[in-house]
Amino acid sequence: MTYVLHYRNGKVSKEGRGISFFYFAPSSSIVAIPMGSNDLPFIFNENTNDYQTVTIQGQISYKISDPKILADTLDFTLNDNGQYKKNDIEKLNQRIINEAQTATAAFIQSIKLKDAIRSAKSIEERIREGLTSSHPISMLGIGILGANILAITATPEMSRALETETREKLQQEADQAIYERRNFAVEQERKIRESELNTEIAVEEKQKQIAEKKMETEIQRSDNERKLREMQLEADISVETQRKMLIEQKTSNDKTEADTQGYLEAMLNPYKNMDWKTLTALQQNSDPRFNMALAFRLLAENAEKIGNLNISPDLLDSLLHRSNDDR
Repeated sequence: MTYVLHYRNGKVSKEGRGISFFYFAPSSSIVAIPMGSNDLPFIFNENTNDYQTVTIQGQISYKISDPKILADTLDFTLNDNGQYKKNDIEKLNQRIINEAQTATAAFIQSIKLKDAIRSAKSIEERIREGLTSSHPISMLGIGILGANILAITATPEMSRALETETREKLQQEADQAIYERRNFAVEQERKIRESELNTEIAVEEKQKQIAEKKMETEIQRSDNERKLREMQLEADISVETQRKMLIEQKTSNDKTEADTQGYLEAMLNPYKNMDWKTLTALQQNSDPRFNMALAFRLLAENAEKIGNLNISPDLLDSLLHRSNDDR
């Protein structure tokens, strides 16, 4: 994981990754550049738009992609003990941190404290874009693997203030939630009560309709009864009229009968006290049989005065024979 450059008399004699060789120390220089990925932690402070200080903590992962360019820029020469003569790796790390802070500063200074605390992902993107597009970083021959923000914190006083504000806000939200829950309960109670009232109104409306229907039924029944009474009265009137006509007719008949009876009595009154014999004589019936019958009746009435009466058979025969001929 180490790229080695062997300089002899100021020129590169050997180079490569993971190579081994012998060299003459008085006339040689060995440069060793680590090729593995490195995680560079950083922490720096910035001021936000509302003049509050935030501390940004994170790490940058990078890898040396062109060791020859880095060897021309920084000194990674080893001494006889295999240790670096200079600590230029710290310079490399510091330059990377400076570029990361430069890429972050403008963004942090344009937002407020609360937004800065919640902008970890945005800061990571800013650092990656800033390091990737940075000319000094490209001159060092390194490649940026990634950037991670581990924490963004305010000062302790401001943190406590934010905690208090957040706590109060959470309390307000809790109170608001309680209010909304109570308001919801009241609203539900109102809806229930309104539903009950609507139900009562509907029941009253139905009862009203039932009462109106009953009233209509009563009116209809009364009307029907009135019509029946009228029909009954009309029938009674018709019957009475017929009776009146009958009585008048009967009276007329009785009067006519009485008049007729009076007329007959008047006509027959002269004959009322007459003897039947006189009445018989008035008939002036010339039939011999009638006269014979009359004679026999007189004989019968005076039978006690008659001692002996002879009636010849010829006389009876002639009477009977004539009677048969008349039939």
